[in-house]
Amino acid sequence: MSSIFLSPNGRSDESYESSAWFDAETHAGVRYAIARMSFGRRIDLARRIREIGCKIEFLDAGSDVREKLEAAVLAVEIDRTYLEWGLAGIEGLKIDGEMATAATLIEKGPADLASEILARIKTESGLTEDERKN
Repeated sequence: MSSIFLSPNGRSDESYESSAWFDAETHAGVRYAIARMSFGRRIDLARRIREIGCKIEFLDAGSDVREKLEAAVLAVEIDRTYLEWGLAGIEGLKIDGEMATAATLIEKGPADLASEILARIKTESGLTEDERKN
């Protein structure tokens, strides 16, 4: 949340948080932080997604079954990219006795929670459907 403070010189200064926290709907007591979109982060995300998307288009154009399978795997990599890019923190969840991190959630965490966070990241990122595909 942003708030306005008056500095000693009487001017207002705005405060900006680069991430926002949400309570998990699928796991009581768990909360997670989603990185907010900035100019630099928009460029980074678009570049990452575009690179994978180009590979998918190339493989989809082929007729080989292996190419189609690889394209399907890459489509899931886009979701992983969103999670790695957007999940800034997680609290209230242990995985194998250790406090969860973005990496452990992706690798070993509950799939329903990862799906919930992924959906929130896509919503909060503000990208259009075309930008998400490209």
